[in-house]
Amino acid sequence: MENDLFNMKWDDISVKQMNPLTLAFVGDAVYEVFVRTYLVNRNRDMKVHNLHVEAIKFVKAHSQSEIIKKLETQLSEEELYFFKRGRNAKSATVPKNADVQEYRFATGLETLVGFLYLTRKLDRLNSLFKSIITLKNQGEF
Repeated sequence: MENDLFNMKWDDISVKQMNPLTLAFVGDAVYEVFVRTYLVNRNRDMKVHNLHVEAIKFVKAHSQSEIIKKLETQLSEEELYFFKRGRNAKSATVPKNADVQEYRFATGLETLVGFLYLTRKLDRLNSLFKSIITLKNQGEF
C-alpha cells in the first residue's frame, strides 16, 4: 500500500477512528487542489497572482462556511456525521480572518472532504465539487 500513494484506500472504520482535525488537514489540501485545478482549467492564460486571488474566494473560511450551510441538506447521514465531527472539533488554532463559527463550519467542510477522499468516494466528492462551482457561478458566496 505504501508504494501506491495515489491509490491508497482507507476503510470507513479506520477513518471514523481518525481525529477529525486530521481529516480536515487532508481535506484542506484536497479542496485546495480542486480549486486550483478548476481555476487553471477555466483561466489558462491568467497570471498566477490573479489565480491566487480567485482561489482565495473559494478557500477562505467565510466562503467555506457559506458553502457547507447551503449543501448541508444534501448530505447523507454519514456525510453529516463527519461534517459535524469536524465542526465540533476543538482546535488550538485561532482564526485570523474569520469568526469562530465560520472557522468551525469551514473545518467541518474540510473534514467531510478528507473523509470522502481517504475512503475513495470520489464520485460523491466530484458531485459536491460540482455543487460548489454551481453555487459560485450563482454568486452564492
